[in-house]
Amino acid sequence: MLKISDRLDLQVFDKEMSSIKILASILPVSVVVSTFTALGIGIPKADAALLMGNSSSNNIIIFDEQTGSFLGDFTTSGSGGLRAPDDLTFGPDGNLYISSGGNSNLNLYDPSYPLDSAVLRYSPTGDFLGIAASDNGLTRPYGNAFGPDGNLYVSSFRTNQILRFNGTTGEFLGVFASDNNNGLGSINGLNGPNGLLFGSDGSLYVATQGTANDALGNLVFPFESQVLRYSLAQVAGTESTTTPSVFISQPTPLPESFGFVSLLGLAEAPNNDILVSDFAGGIRRYDSTGILIDTLSTNYTGTTPSNNFLGSLTFGSGDSSNNLYVAGFDFINNNIGSLLAYNGATGTSTMFTGSVFTSSSLVRPIGITAVPTTPVPESSPVLGLALLGMGVAAGTLRKHSL
Repeated sequence: MLKISDRLDLQVFDKEMSSIKILASILPVSVVVSTFTALGIGIPKADAALLMGNSSSNNIIIFDEQTGSFLGDFTTSGSGGLRAPDDLTFGPDGNLYISSGGNSNLNLYDPSYPLDSAVLRYSPTGDFLGIAASDNGLTRPYGNAFGPDGNLYVSSFRTNQILRFNGTTGEFLGVFASDNNNGLGSINGLNGPNGLLFGSDGSLYVATQGTANDALGNLVFPFESQVLRYSLAQVAGTESTTTPSVFISQPTPLPESFGFVSLLGLAEAPNNDILVSDFAGGIRRYDSTGILIDTLSTNYTGTTPSNNFLGSLTFGSGDSSNNLYVAGFDFINNNIGSLLAYNGATGTSTMFTGSVFTSSSLVRPIGITAVPTTPVPESSPVLGLALLGMGVAAGTLRKHSL
C-alpha cells in the first residue's frame, strides 16, 4: 500500500495516459470542456460563479458556470500576502475568507518554517481587507467556517487544534478543540484537522487526515482519517469538546486510489446528506447518521490508479444549488487543475460520469466555493469578468496555490 504525506505531489510515475485523459498542457492557457453526452450528462448551468484557489500560484480564479469558461483572477498572485491558499469561505458579511500560509509537511522546528499562517479577508470585489485571524498557535490553517455564534473557526492543521476568533474583530477567543495531547495526536481525536462544516443540525463536522507531530516536530501518519462531530451542546459550550464523536470511521480505500485515504473537504447537500472529498480520489455521501449512501468516482484521467488528486468540494448557489463541484489536479501533468461538475450531485462509483473543465490557469487547486447569488457591486471582478466572458469558449485565466 502506498502511503503519501499530506498533499504532497506524487510525480514519480511516467505512465501513458488513457484515451480519455485531458492533455491540458498541450493547450495555451485554455479551457477544455468534456461533457459526457453519450451518457446523457449535461453541463450544469447556474446564475452564479465559482471561485477556485491555486495552492501553487497564490491566487484565486473565477469560473463562469453558465459558459463553462474561466474568467480571470479574483485576486492576483500574492495579494495581501496570500500564499498556498486552502479553504475559501464567504462570511456572513459577504466577504471572502481564505486560509493561507504555513507549511503542511516541513518540520515544525525548522528555522525556515513560515510564520505567515493566517485567514485573510477579501471584499466581494477581490480587494484585500486585512487579516481576519492569525497567531495564537495557528499553524498551517486549512478549513475555516463561521459558527452559529458568528465567530470564525479555523483548523490549525499542524497543532491539531480548532481555534476560534471573533468573526468581526479577529480577536482570539480561545481553543475550541484539540487532540488533548499537544499536537502528538490521540485515538479518535483531532488528528490533522482539515475541512470544517457547521451542519444544519448545529453540529460541527471536521475532516481529519490522521496526522500528528512526533516529538521531533516531524509530520507522521499514525491515526485513521475520519470525520468527527462536535454536538450542538459542544458548539454552544455547555459540554466539553474533549471527546468528539466519530461520525465517519476511516473508509476502505477506493479502487481508483493508490490505496490510502485522506479525507479533506465537507459539504452538506440540500437534503442534509454529508458529502466528503478524499484527496486520494472519490466523493463519499453519508446520511445524517453517518451511514454510507453512495460513492462518486472522480477519476477523470481514466487511469488505474487515478492520476488525479482532489481538493475540496461545494454545492452551487441559486439555480445550481443541487449541483456538486469539486477541485482536482493531475499530479503527473504539472499539477494542471480541473473543475469537476456533477449535475444533481449524481454519478457512479465505477467511472467518472461528470463534466470536467481543465485549464492550465489552474495549478494544484484545493479550495473551491460558490459565489452567493446576492447582487455584487458593478465593479466586482465576478460581474465584470462575467460580462466580458459571455460567449468566450475558452478562458485565459491563471490560478495559483501550494
